[in-house]
Amino acid sequence: MTIRKLFIMLFTINGMEFLLGCVLLRGIWGRTARQTDVVLFLAMGVILLGGLLTAGGLFFISRYQYRSYRESEKNLENLNGKLREQRHDYLNQMQIVYGLLELEEYEDAREYLRPVFKDLMKVNRALKTSQPAVNALLQAKMETAEKRGIDFYLDVGTRLDALAMEPWELCKVLGNLIDNGMTAVSELEGERRISMDIRESADEYYFMIRNNGPEIPEQNRKLIFNQGFTTRGEEGHGMGLFIVAAVLKEAGGRVEFVSSREETAFTVTVPKGAENPLSVPAKKVTR
Repeated sequence: MTIRKLFIMLFTINGMEFLLGCVLLRGIWGRTARQTDVVLFLAMGVILLGGLLTAGGLFFISRYQYRSYRESEKNLENLNGKLREQRHDYLNQMQIVYGLLELEEYEDAREYLRPVFKDLMKVNRALKTSQPAVNALLQAKMETAEKRGIDFYLDVGTRLDALAMEPWELCKVLGNLIDNGMTAVSELEGERRISMDIRESADEYYFMIRNNGPEIPEQNRKLIFNQGFTTRGEEGHGMGLFIVAAVLKEAGGRVEFVSSREETAFTVTVPKGAENPLSVPAKKVTR
């Protein structure tokens, strides 16, 4: 159940509780003392039940939001740590390169700069949107992919200035799809590849996540977004794609996919909202 639906449910329950209380109190007039006691006890029971449901719902909402915010905060802390580390090492690296150039060791300077430049570009690629939570998520997933021996290609063609949904909700969508792709390619021999393109049109954003994992069987294609469906048979699996579909439905977006022996590609479409007037205009990206 999404946060919006839960809020509507709680509002409806409290509204019905109020109306029922008014009806019961009105029914007290003209009744005997014993009948009045029964009506009052019934009213108290209804109010108590409504209060318990409201408290339970608010607890669920707070826990859900806390987990989402904590995950985004953790990713941001990791990204900030990476940036501080790069800044700290930058001067030392430049001194080494300068020394190699002074000695005219040009080939050694080139070899030294190659991994340094690669590391810098990983962070720079993830910092192209105006959404810090999304940037932090992409950086964290690229580092996870590297540790698992998976090639992660990221191409960002928009700053997401007019994102209509909450950034941490979008992070849930993208995080689950990227994790799903990593799982799909984890047992492959040879190249293991995930690519992600972020694009925009006049009124929508597009997120395309591709992997070269096994083809999704035809009999499973109508089931993969169902709650609890999994082909792995392990506890805890079967919720990722269900969460993706539920979050996007609530935000007015959609997710589609195609699968073949060469590649499986998920495309997420999210509608735009009002653009942030303080944001820097996005640059045109051509392919």
